[in-house]
Amino acid sequence: MEADELQEMLEANGELMVAVADFDQPLELHLHDAEIDEESVRLELTDGVLTFEIDAVTGAWQHTHSLADLGLE
Repeated sequence: MEADELQEMLEANGELMVAVADFDQPLELHLHDAEIDEESVRLELTDGVLTFEIDAVTGAWQHTHSLADLGLE
């Protein structure tokens, strides 16, 4: 994935799920806790900071919480 594509998705949705090659579970990014630059993603967690390379992101999708978020209500 490209950094600008991830940034656009995050800004459009406010939050984003990403699959990262180094982790078994997807990670949730929010506008207030994630910084994306050309090389890496920096995610602030309650107990520290997680940084991973953009090249390790294997997929990204909109994170939703309800049917209404998808317009299916």
